[in-house]
Amino acid sequence: MKFKSIYLYGILFIIVVLFLIVVSNQSGTNNVVEKPVSGEGNIPDDSIHKPLVSGEQPSKENVSEEFRNRVDKLKSAIEENPNDTTSLKQYADLLTAAHMSEEAIEYYNRILQIDPERIDILFSVSFLYYSRGDIKNAKESTTKILILDPDNVNALYNLGAISAKNGETEKAREIWIKLAEQYPDEDISIRARNSIEKL
Repeated sequence: MKFKSIYLYGILFIIVVLFLIVVSNQSGTNNVVEKPVSGEGNIPDDSIHKPLVSGEQPSKENVSEEFRNRVDKLKSAIEENPNDTTSLKQYADLLTAAHMSEEAIEYYNRILQIDPERIDILFSVSFLYYSRGDIKNAKESTTKILILDPDNVNALYNLGAISAKNGETEKAREIWIKLAEQYPDEDISIRARNSIEKL
């Protein structure tokens, strides 16, 4: 079965929303500073992506000092307190943004060893596994979310996407039809209906 980008966009949207919710809850302030977006294909204008705007491939030599300092600061915080889930998550998120999914999964899993009921982390891990084509582990992570929160519509939707990716189109269709019927006035219904049409 050919990979359908709508699934990736849906999962990415869910992770971004969850990340924003978690960050806003942790900050305790309403001061939100958005990163400017460059005109070059909507690449963010930040320390991770600046080399891409200039056409350079990211490498050890052209990573900004600010980025290296952030990495070093987080590594130090983790070494000082290996159970600091905030630093672990920030570092794993940084690794994810740097397209280092294997390492990011390791740090997310360390958080889950400390607190196995972190649904936000389970979503991140599931997304990374799915992105890498590891459908078995993506499904396992999504199932854990549903054990903790059986009515989590995003996890149910993702389970449909995982089923579709795994060639189980009828199972995906059943999940998405149920979501569309149970939540007719919510965004999840629109996403589910769109996904059904693309099966």
